Amino acid sequence: MVQSALCDDLFVAPGNAGTATIATNLPISYNDFEAIAQSVLEKRVDLVVVGPEEPLVAGIVDYFHGRADLKHVRIIGPTQAGAQLEGSKDFSKHFMKKYGIPTANSQTFTSETLEEGMAYLQNHPLPIVLKADGLAAGKGVIIAETLLEAQEALRAMLVGGKFGAAGQKVVVEQFLRGIELSVFVLSDGENYKILPEAKDYKRIGEADTGPNTGGMGAVSPVVFADHNFLRKVEEKVVKPTMAGLRSENIKYVGFIFIGLMNVKGEPYVIEYNVRMGDPETEVVLPRIQSDLVTLLAATAKGTLHDIEMNISPQVAVTTVVVSGGYPEAYENGKLITDTNKVDDVFVFHAGTTFNGDTDVVTNGGRVMALTALANSIEKAVQKSQRAAQTVQFEGKYYRHDIGVDLIRYKD
Repeated sequence: MVQSALCDDLFVAPGNAGTATIATNLPISYNDFEAIAQSVLEKRVDLVVVGPEEPLVAGIVDYFHGRADLKHVRIIGPTQAGAQLEGSKDFSKHFMKKYGIPTANSQTFTSETLEEGMAYLQNHPLPIVLKADGLAAGKGVIIAETLLEAQEALRAMLVGGKFGAAGQKVVVEQFLRGIELSVFVLSDGENYKILPEAKDYKRIGEADTGPNTGGMGAVSPVVFADHNFLRKVEEKVVKPTMAGLRSENIKYVGFIFIGLMNVKGEPYVIEYNVRMGDPETEVVLPRIQSDLVTLLAATAKGTLHDIEMNISPQVAVTTVVVSGGYPEAYENGKLITDTNKVDDVFVFHAGTTFNGDTDVVTNGGRVMALTALANSIEKAVQKSQRAAQTVQFEGKYYRHDIGVDLIRYKD
């Protein structure tokens, strides 16, 4: 962003120790619409990009559109209606069914229909997927291998309050066997650009074991997503999604993250996100050679069709270093050292902050994402892993197998 000639000043709310080196951090919650609006006016901000899903689902774009003093400010992100693609798994499932978008078969249950849900599970093949309807920070999905596990999970979500309000509805879904990847779309409400695809690694343990996390690493491009497969994605998923939004009278301005499963060469949608996902963003954006601010400005103005987007042929690999204990309980405030020894990679801060004036300490589960670009996946993996090994803090953990499956991949 700051490298663009179109960017005079960059402000980030609330920001972290990394963004502080390139922008002005604003000590504001991203859910405090009034404080954000006030800062936008005071700082004379022309363009607002909404990153997290929570304010989008809560309606920050509608809030900006509804204030006369903010009419001149361009904002990138869907309205509350569009954000329901991520805000409600039940909504997105009905949307996909209505507009013929391939996805797993599913049914939704509430506490009132718990017994129906239990009966449904008894007659459903295993494994089976249970998803909290609402936002759950990427952790509201349970893949049950046994009937007992599925029933316990459904009861825990609907009666026991697991995942809180997000789990008041539960989508019970067919398990799809295939390989996951994500495709990203940037829309100005009428036109769209398809960004580089990516594959992320959600499980905490190597060889994809253990509980889901927000993401332990990512790779782009994806070797099994060839031209023919991506053409199917555009024809069977992207185009009907955009047409469906128009049919629903939703002018969608912003990013659509489409989580996919490649099932024997056919794309099936697992989920929508209404913003760029992490850590996929850290491999997608470095491969975009065009000026990002130019792309965003055209998106906000509705002139995306006038912009040519250039993509690097290089491979990007991201390894995420996380706090010990994540995704369960972990401690903050661990001193981070040796980032100055990391060479030839992008260091993206996530869960970091300052302890005093200069010391950078951990402040979250996922601490840093370390992205390497190279002419081969082998070299990109080596560079990213070397960086993850170099950065130091107490309790540091990272997966050593990010991208290895794609190196070994055979048709």
